[in-house]
Amino acid sequence: MVIQLKEELIMNSFKTLDGRGASVHIAGGPCITIQFVTNIIIHGLHIHDCKQAGNTNVRDSPHHFGWRTLSDGDGVSIFGGSHVWVDHNSLSNCRDGLIDAIYGSTAITISNNYMTHHDKVMLLGHSDSYTQDKKMQVTIAFNHFGEGLVQRMPRCRHGYFHVVNNDYTHWEMYAIGGSANPTINSQGNRFLAPDRRFSKEVTKYEDAPQSEWKNWNWRSEGDLFLNGAFFTPSGASASSSYAKASSLGARSSSLVGPLTTNAGALNCRKGSRC
Repeated sequence: MVIQLKEELIMNSFKTLDGRGASVHIAGGPCITIQFVTNIIIHGLHIHDCKQAGNTNVRDSPHHFGWRTLSDGDGVSIFGGSHVWVDHNSLSNCRDGLIDAIYGSTAITISNNYMTHHDKVMLLGHSDSYTQDKKMQVTIAFNHFGEGLVQRMPRCRHGYFHVVNNDYTHWEMYAIGGSANPTINSQGNRFLAPDRRFSKEVTKYEDAPQSEWKNWNWRSEGDLFLNGAFFTPSGASASSSYAKASSLGARSSSLVGPLTTNAGALNCRKGSRC
């Protein structure tokens, strides 16, 4: 069974979208919005070709509708949301980001996803001046960043980010970047650099001189670097500096292959175990 939805899906609190047992494609419209709600699971979906829409009345519950301005065209837009789990989805080719989390969103886990064919993959943090994102905590684990990706895997601002046991097989500009003094804890990832001479660096420090970013806490611990890839660390080396950016124990980078083999929407059949 193949299901394709082009409408905007506006989530209410304590809700799950689970595509297991069917081939569910969220595509061709404004896709998924998680705005000022909590306890959300997005699982097992194909999310692609998302577009801008809005400037119209949109229903967000059986009993309420309201005016919504033009959306950005993200695959999953998390706006002031908390306790959100985005797991085992296949994402590609959206107008803006594949997954964006902004405006004080926190307690987010992005895991086991397969991402391909996109420029600005993931934005975590609204702007350098929006300091409410200092409370943001995000775990990015067991994802496969695949072909056709350019940058922002993720691009972080202000908060605490644990990037653990992901497989980076493609990027054109950089893999992990940020601005406004985020704490980035990169552990047990596998980074395969592209063949281009000037695209080997995993990291990108945005919008700040070295005299400033050298004090930001970014570390690489147990990562595997292939084909000339390298990570530029900064800040303190003490583990206590990364306490808020540590959410699970990292496995060895040598296990990233098997850990990410099943990244993306699972090929499940109704009535069978998945």
